[in-house]
Amino acid sequence: MKKRVAIQGFHGSFHEEAAYKFYREHGTQELEIVECATFEAMFTALEEGRADALIIAVENTTSGGLLANFDLLRRYGKTVKGEVYLHIHQNLMAIKGQELEDIREVRTHFMAINQTRQFFESCPWIKVIESEDTAKSAAELAQSGQLGVGAVASAMAAECFGLEILRPNIETFSDNFTRFLIVDDAISCQGPGTNKSSICFTLPHKPGSLAQILTILSFYDMNLSRIQSLPIPGKKWQYFFYVDITYADYGRYQQALAAVKPLVEGLDIMGEYYSQINI
Repeated sequence: MKKRVAIQGFHGSFHEEAAYKFYREHGTQELEIVECATFEAMFTALEEGRADALIIAVENTTSGGLLANFDLLRRYGKTVKGEVYLHIHQNLMAIKGQELEDIREVRTHFMAINQTRQFFESCPWIKVIESEDTAKSAAELAQSGQLGVGAVASAMAAECFGLEILRPNIETFSDNFTRFLIVDDAISCQGPGTNKSSICFTLPHKPGSLAQILTILSFYDMNLSRIQSLPIPGKKWQYFFYVDITYADYGRYQQALAAVKPLVEGLDIMGEYYSQINI
């Protein structure tokens, strides 16, 4: 049976590309992609049994973090089982037989717009319009056959929908990577053998509370690869802290958590997994 993986977006999207990258590296070749219009819809698909797993973008080296997606993981109580980094190449595509100078309008997702501003500043005759999804923009363009209109999406989308890439790799920064997290109950991943953890906690609203936590984690040789905060609705000046920790020694990691636990409120281990950053 094919593994059903929920993605945010449509066939040809970067989420689909990342899903294939992760599962092929882990020995699963056959996937059934479950398209979801929103990030939250992926969690609904998982809970309703329409998907076996989901993959969710959480940060990009150009556009920053997607904190709302960490919040979804916490609220739905899902455990992170892995991560994958995808090198994002944005491509300007159109109906075949056209030149760049023929394009007057381009449609794509706002994240792609953020990542390609410099290119479009050099093409002032092109109007860039925000759309729902990169791959959907490509699919709709292919269906309409409209000339003078382009889309920015993945090379996979161009291949899927028979579009011609007029300019490849138009992202402003070549080191443009997106990190995706995997939720899949079939993956057994916890304890020794892991080297990364995603945790969430809140802190009492008093001076030095965060500094205490950081000092303890440093003492136990924990590397904080990421820390961000998100306001707690209805509680002024209180925040959820989302922290990624990498470690070489699982025992030291457990000691570090035991040391910080009395100092935090609502410590939630969102996932312990193996990270092999190869970007």
